[in-house]
Amino acid sequence: MATRRRILKELDDMAKDTTSGMHATPLDEADMTHLQGRFAGPPGTPYEGGEFVVDIKLPDNYPFMPPRMKFITKIWHPNVSSQTGAICLDTLSQKWSPVLTIKTALLSLQSLLDAPEPTDPQDAEVAQQMIKNPGAFRVKAQEWAHRFAGAPKAEAEVVDLTTNPAGNIAATSSASPAGSHAAKLPRSAAPLVSEEQRRLQEYSGFPPIVIERFTPMGFPIPSIVRALEHAGVRRGRNISDMEAERIVELLLH
Repeated sequence: MATRRRILKELDDMAKDTTSGMHATPLDEADMTHLQGRFAGPPGTPYEGGEFVVDIKLPDNYPFMPPRMKFITKIWHPNVSSQTGAICLDTLSQKWSPVLTIKTALLSLQSLLDAPEPTDPQDAEVAQQMIKNPGAFRVKAQEWAHRFAGAPKAEAEVVDLTTNPAGNIAATSSASPAGSHAAKLPRSAAPLVSEEQRRLQEYSGFPPIVIERFTPMGFPIPSIVRALEHAGVRRGRNISDMEAERIVELLLH
C-alpha cells in the first residue's frame, strides 16, 4: 500500500534526523496510521524545557489529506483548546499540501508555540488573556508547561499583574531599593540590542518569525534567505502557510 510505504519512509527519515528534534512512533505496529508525536517547547517561550505529546491520526488517503492532530499534553495557548487539545492551524486544514510530511506538521506545531495567533483562536479564554494581560498569560502558560509538560519551574518575578498587566518590571520598581532589577536594566540592555542588530543583519531584513520558521528544520540561515529571495518574498512581512510550503520545496531541491 502506497500510504503505508510513505509513512514508513517518513518515520525512518525522522528517526535518522538528529537536528529537528521531532519524533513520531506508531502506537501499534499493526496500525501505522495512528501515531504519537513529541517535540520540545521552543526556547524563549513559556513552553521552553517541556516535552509536548501529540496524537496523530492519518487518513486512508494520506498524504493527499492532512493528518488529524491534537495535543495530549495539556497546554495554555490561544490556538489550542485547553480542554480537548484541538488545534487551530491552517497547515492541518485548508493549507495542507501533499509535499508536507508528519515532521513538517510537527515543526508547524512547534512554530505555533513560538508565534501564537490570539486573533484567530481555538480557545477564546486564553486568547483574551493573552491580548489583555500578557504578563498573566505567560505566568499561567509557564505553570501549565511545568505541571503537564515537565518544564522547569519558572522563577518568580516581582510583578503586580493587576496594575501592570504587561509584566513590565521597571514599572513596579518604585519601592525597590538601589541596585534592584530596575536600576540594572539600562546596563544590561546594551548587549541585548547589539545581539538583536547582529541577528537582524544575518536575516537580511526578513522578520525573525519568517526565518525561524525554517531553522528548526535544520536549514542554514543563508540558504533560507536565498530561498526567500528566489521566491520573491518581500522583506519586512510575514508569510502565509502556502508561501512557507513553497520555501520548503526550494530548500529541499
